[in-house]
Amino acid sequence: MKIVVLSGGTGTPKLLRGLKELVDDLTVIVNTAEDIWISGNKLCPDIDSVVYALADVIDDEKWWGIKGDTFKTHEQLKRLGFDEFMMIGDLDRATHIFRSELLKQGYTLTEATRKLKNAFGVKAEVLPMCEEEVATIIVTPQGEMHFQEFWVKHKGEPDVIDIYFKGIENAKATDDVIKALNRCDGVIIGPSNPVTSITPILLVKGIRDGLRRKKVIAVSPIIGNKPVSGPAGKFMRAKGYDVSPLGVADVYADFLDVLVVDNSDADLVGRYKDIEVVATDTIMKSKEDAKRLSEFLLELL
Repeated sequence: MKIVVLSGGTGTPKLLRGLKELVDDLTVIVNTAEDIWISGNKLCPDIDSVVYALADVIDDEKWWGIKGDTFKTHEQLKRLGFDEFMMIGDLDRATHIFRSELLKQGYTLTEATRKLKNAFGVKAEVLPMCEEEVATIIVTPQGEMHFQEFWVKHKGEPDVIDIYFKGIENAKATDDVIKALNRCDGVIIGPSNPVTSITPILLVKGIRDGLRRKKVIAVSPIIGNKPVSGPAGKFMRAKGYDVSPLGVADVYADFLDVLVVDNSDADLVGRYKDIEVVATDTIMKSKEDAKRLSEFLLELL
């Protein structure tokens, strides 16, 4: 079975730990709208989390960075008076340097990502959503700020008036992304933030058209009226969506076939006119949980 997964950086990498055990031909298309240059290097937080999860080296307490990493360089920069607002681990920084040097040599982000995932021994294909620079901008009463500033520097505390994706109008799907969508047997949208993790992927020219031709299953990252983690609720409200699994379905309404909700939301089954809603245990606290949910999704496909 050839499966494509759309992924952000937290919920979906948890799921990927299960899918990689069950799917021989797996391609992950990853959000790059949260990428940012820090301390001279290009950070691709969602790509790195996907690679680290597939390589079984991710820090599965924080769900970012590498397990057991140290922060000596970050701490030394701080002592020198340099404000590196993102806490970057030493091993993680090596990933950013590796990528940045390849980009400076003329490699595309797709090529650099392939070299990176191969270096980590990852068999699955990991593809950035596009080559063009896109930035998630959060509009707050304090002004506009990059997603990483909002979430890391300001700890997600400012009120959110709106969200937009700078540069998205120029973004187009790469040949690799189009090929993966054309040849796959089905698409899974993991339990990532629908607004800032998945919507940028959907806005890349060519991707939505590809999804409309395939069976697409999405796992809701919202249980009841609260996200499992992160600022999804704040962002859903800012974009006019209900903070609920059915609000998630609304984000994907023009191409989604099946929405998977948690058992605690089983009363929603049959409540969405054009989308099948099914319930199972969607909480993933372990690899075994991820494998169980993955088996459920593959059965649906």
